[in-house]
Amino acid sequence: MGLSYEVALDSALEKLRAAKILLGTEIVNYPTPISGCDAQFNRLLSDRTLIFNAIYAMEHQPFIPTSRQLEPNQ
Repeated sequence: MGLSYEVALDSALEKLRAAKILLGTEIVNYPTPISGCDAQFNRLLSDRTLIFNAIYAMEHQPFIPTSRQLEPNQ
């Protein structure tokens, strides 16, 4: 039997958390001074935002309305 999607999602979340840690270390160790036009540093910040957003999306279930529950906490 193949890999279930739940296992694949758990693996993806684990890898995103590892990437978050590695990226944080890279940002902390980035050489100074940093100018506003430092494209490499800006890319690290952009990637950090993407990773944070992906982790948030995976950790928080979206509300999907049904005929029995049209609004959250109903």
